[in-house]
Amino acid sequence: MKPVAPADGLDRGGFLAAFTAFVMWGVSPLYWKLLAGVPALETVAHRVVWSLVLLALVMLWRGGFGVLRTLAAQPRLLLLLLGTTALTAANWLLFVWAIIEGHVLEASLGYFISPLINVLLAGFVLRERLRPWQWLAVALACCGVLWRVWHLGTLPWIPLALAITFSLYGLLRKRAPIGALDGLFVETLLAAPVALAWLAWLQVQGSGHFAGAGTIAALVATGVATALPLFLYTVGARRLRYTTLGFIQYVGPTLQFGLAVFAFGEAFSHVALVGFVFIWAGLAVFSLDALRQARRAGG
Repeated sequence: MKPVAPADGLDRGGFLAAFTAFVMWGVSPLYWKLLAGVPALETVAHRVVWSLVLLALVMLWRGGFGVLRTLAAQPRLLLLLLGTTALTAANWLLFVWAIIEGHVLEASLGYFISPLINVLLAGFVLRERLRPWQWLAVALACCGVLWRVWHLGTLPWIPLALAITFSLYGLLRKRAPIGALDGLFVETLLAAPVALAWLAWLQVQGSGHFAGAGTIAALVATGVATALPLFLYTVGARRLRYTTLGFIQYVGPTLQFGLAVFAFGEAFSHVALVGFVFIWAGLAVFSLDALRQARRAGG
């Protein structure tokens, strides 16, 4: 049962869970850089396998795998979770590849855009009525993307793909009638056969990287680095308003942006700066509008 929100309308437990998840995602490039010598696809396969091991242990501790019986009786739910599994895998793969290849700045842009895509999804899919200031926020973000396309001649596909897959994942999980931990376990279970098959093939071919104490430890630890923030995020996604979740999401890309520019020394040209300014302006408009609405609701 969904917890009852306090009088101010904010579920504080959901807020803390989502905030912690985005902090962990924000500093995660530091971790994935440690695995720069491992191809992104192999890293993601390990993320799936070791996340499944961790989640299976947690499920046993909580009392078993009753969720599997629920899925057997609800094929539509299984199809929905197949969709979220595909979106998660695509997002993981692109994000890890972007970090390894030195595109942390582009990745951060994707997660800056994502809250505004959440707003569009709220309007067109969830049928939430968008306010004029929200439309202005989205328009400013679109200007930022179009500016980059005009000057660079190419669509910024990395940030757009990250933003779309992540936002669609949050939307589908919000609509799925399943708990955060159960849903996450099922998603990793569905992805595990493909991941195990790929890792087995790599080992047979002698091209796997599961060797050396340091690398093995880092790959095994991807289970915690993956499952914990995603679990916290799904808790927040189910307990918060979709627009509130988008507001908290600024934390992750802000930290990633700081790492890209100040820790990893990625180039930050005037074209990128102007594009970011448009998107940041859109986020500022969206944030101020959200605060104004929250004050009105608080009476």
